[in-house]
Amino acid sequence: MSQAPRGARGIEPVLVVIPTYNERENLGPILDRLHKVLPEVDVLVVDDGSPDGTGELADERAAANERVHVMHRTEKAGLGAAYIAGFRWGLAREYGTIVEMDADGSHAPEDLPRLLDAAGDADLAIGSRYVPGGSIVNWPVKRQILSRGANFYSQVALGIRTRDITAGFRAYRRPVLEKLALDEVNSHGYCFQIDLTLRTTEAGFEIVEVPITFTEREIGVSKMDGSIIREAFLRVASWGVRRRTQQLKRLFNRG
Repeated sequence: MSQAPRGARGIEPVLVVIPTYNERENLGPILDRLHKVLPEVDVLVVDDGSPDGTGELADERAAANERVHVMHRTEKAGLGAAYIAGFRWGLAREYGTIVEMDADGSHAPEDLPRLLDAAGDADLAIGSRYVPGGSIVNWPVKRQILSRGANFYSQVALGIRTRDITAGFRAYRRPVLEKLALDEVNSHGYCFQIDLTLRTTEAGFEIVEVPITFTEREIGVSKMDGSIIREAFLRVASWGVRRRTQQLKRLFNRG
């Protein structure tokens, strides 16, 4: 049995939420790696009606391991909606920390103990590619430029210091998700991660970044497309205007 993370006081029990859509070949290996590293954590697979049998495989894993749970959704409603559903499931069952993790192997389960260790001393721990010690493996130059550009644009537009604001490997302490207005979140993809980082910051919670190694998937295709990028660009611009306007109002009110 592995040891609990050093900073784990108050973060347990831990739920790892893994959204899936056509990830049958990736799901088994990622569950095996996760429970080899941290056999005591629970997993919720949120499947959006995958036609490739991902949901059926998840059911088989759940039948064989009481730590694995499955939520079946009837349509492909997007990453953000899947995570919100997973958060609600976890909050209803009194989990102390809820983790976001991809099913495609890009987030190494071996990095999770350090993420949980950091969450023991903060409110949100983000697995970051862009802090010292973080790295990216096998991403084409175009994807790296897009990712770094999106992060820089978001930091400038929103005035947030988080280096990897689009990161999808993160651990939320329960009080954060209880306080955020999850009913108001309707963003997806890159934009969902930016949205929740902004909400967490504005709610006054502490965010820490932990260096991770992000590895491009070896099986399957990325869900990233032009509509996700456009959504992020437009929403971040809108949030930035709102945030800057509020800051100016506060400044004038002090005067």
